[in-house]
Amino acid sequence: MHRNNKQKYYILNYLKLIIPDLFFRIRLNIKLKNITNYDYDHVKLRVNYYNKLKKKIDLPKEIKSLRSFKIKNYHRTYFFDTYEYSRFFKKNFKINMLFGDIVHIPELPSIVKSRPISNKNENSILLKLNKVRHFTYTRDKNNFKEKKNMLIGRSAITKKHKKRIEFFKKYFNNNLCDLGKINKNGVHDEWLKNKISIENHLKYKFVMCVEGVDVATNLKWVMSSNSIAVMPKPEIESWFMEKTLIPDFHYIEIKKDYSDLEEKLNYYLNNLNKCLEIIKNANKYVYQFKNKEREDIISLLVLKKYFYYTNQIKEFSNLDY
Repeated sequence: MHRNNKQKYYILNYLKLIIPDLFFRIRLNIKLKNITNYDYDHVKLRVNYYNKLKKKIDLPKEIKSLRSFKIKNYHRTYFFDTYEYSRFFKKNFKINMLFGDIVHIPELPSIVKSRPISNKNENSILLKLNKVRHFTYTRDKNNFKEKKNMLIGRSAITKKHKKRIEFFKKYFNNNLCDLGKINKNGVHDEWLKNKISIENHLKYKFVMCVEGVDVATNLKWVMSSNSIAVMPKPEIESWFMEKTLIPDFHYIEIKKDYSDLEEKLNYYLNNLNKCLEIIKNANKYVYQFKNKEREDIISLLVLKKYFYYTNQIKEFSNLDY
């Protein structure tokens, strides 16, 4: 109900490895023709959001081709989520992949899960990676008005999680907050509490979504629920297009130094109808990522555009990108 089935994810992806890549390459154009089933402007906007390349460039000789892209060399979820789409293209195509929590802009056009929000991040090409963990949605049957008048936050905290550390320092003992660190690593163990389920998170009106090393992993399921995400303006973005989120429309925005948290929570506790509007807007935003066929088309076009601007295919598509 609240988590992706990881066992099913791995079984299906391992089974797909049996299918020859030639089958997918033959089906590429057939798959892309299904774009006519969807809003062209929406697809175009998202492809250009994820892949901002506008100038052609030749990749260096040392960049490896898709022929060398093997599961044994990569984290399984990153491999599966990339291979799902890369196998539609020729094995001799070269592609630079940077997997993990990427918070810098690479020198070469590279496939990444996350990138800094910037007007100069065109070398960071986003794909929907590690989605079994990051793209989790929920069905929240709890009535917002009956939820606890508090903000819940359970997070992993290490030395790398500087934003969360500052938040916990300010509000761990605050009466409006129920905060807890869930990992044992010797850093701020005074905040240590047991993990709680998503179902128990959903008993609270507000959920902390402060960024970790890159994005806030829980933001997707929070925005699909009847609770409200509370966070500063995002600094890192992913396939979820965090830059396009509108403050106090899709989520409750607090200052970067968190100083107005109490003021904002009290305001919304006294304006419940505004809360219901935010929940409605957030749910609608999440909905755009739930159409599997359209997500496939967008992902394939992101890669095709990458191969076009790295001089590996002559034509991108009949779309005016």
